Amino acid sequence: MQVYGLIGNPVGHSVSPPMHEAAYEVLGIDARYVTFEPSPDALGMALDGASALGVSGLNVTIPFKEDVLPLVEPDPLAKRIGAVNTIDFDGEPTGHNTDAAGVTRAFEHHDVSLSGTAVVVGAGGAGRAASFALADEGVDVRIANRTVSRAERLAEDVPNTTAHGLEGLDALLADADLLVNATSVGMESDETPVPREALHADLAVLDAVYKPLETRLLRDADDVGATTIDGAWMLLYQGIEAFELWTGQDAPIDVMNNALRASL
Repeated sequence: MQVYGLIGNPVGHSVSPPMHEAAYEVLGIDARYVTFEPSPDALGMALDGASALGVSGLNVTIPFKEDVLPLVEPDPLAKRIGAVNTIDFDGEPTGHNTDAAGVTRAFEHHDVSLSGTAVVVGAGGAGRAASFALADEGVDVRIANRTVSRAERLAEDVPNTTAHGLEGLDALLADADLLVNATSVGMESDETPVPREALHADLAVLDAVYKPLETRLLRDADDVGATTIDGAWMLLYQGIEAFELWTGQDAPIDVMNNALRASL
């Protein structure tokens, strides 16, 4: 039996296990997906233990995505983003970032062209992945963050980007094609990081928040006729990328999507 899993702290809320195990079952793969919750000061020992015990692969979540970087051999994209969310233990532990593909594939699933101009709200881990992913597709990215200096630091790393504060979102979005909310705003309360009046029908809006699936941002976007994409699509496709990297098999997308949404 192969063992895959998720390492983070906390991980009790994760819906990744049923998503991955549904794929193992339908494809007849003898594997399990489990969760690990080491203390932050034990991360190195946890990875050594996973490798020694023959764990095949791990996803990585908060707060370890950046901390794990020096403990593995990151691929070029993970190194550029500065964060790892997937580890492959086939040989030397290798770090990957499938969050970037989660963003692009979520848009593509909804027939949204990855072109023009995007506004990414948030310059944390999800914002970094989204900014790199879209810039690599040739999209002009405008990074908006509450702390402008953090957006500026990210813009220095990512080509085709500019940094902005949140107070100018109306102007930033006026001619934009894509919008990504890469903050947690909307997860704990019925709030939105983007004023409703800044939204318009020509936008495709991806909200990284997946609990709840229908955030205030997405409701507002739907009201003005924009294309709306909930955060479960991004979660699904980062998981699909990890599954295919680990197993070498095509992921059963519908099966994984159904299992994910049934767990939310």
